[in-house]
Amino acid sequence: MTTPKQTIDGIKAELPTLVAVAVVETETGMPLASHSNIADFDIETAAAYNTEVVKSKLKAVQALKLNQTLQDILLTLTDQLHLLKLSPSGDKFIYLAVNSKDTNLAQARQIMKAHSASLN
Repeated sequence: MTTPKQTIDGIKAELPTLVAVAVVETETGMPLASHSNIADFDIETAAAYNTEVVKSKLKAVQALKLNQTLQDILLTLTDQLHLLKLSPSGDKFIYLAVNSKDTNLAQARQIMKAHSASLN
């Protein structure tokens, strides 16, 4: 098991051009560790709003009685990709924002998958 800070450090090492990354507590929306390459990027606000996205999707899965586990969510913006990857237990998630022009989506998803597996 790795700490949230170790998870952030590992992702930064593999995706040095990222915009921002955080390990967020799903229940509270509080970032347990975070990093941004942009000085005015408000990671706490991003974590809080993305927690609402995760919670809404979890409610939808439950309401639809899908008997499925939410694994990740991809949000495509004009020039950024925002990825949300839940830990195996679902009590935390990784929030990652990257520039869509210089990031390979498949690679970013694989990196998040590897790092989220050790978060429990």
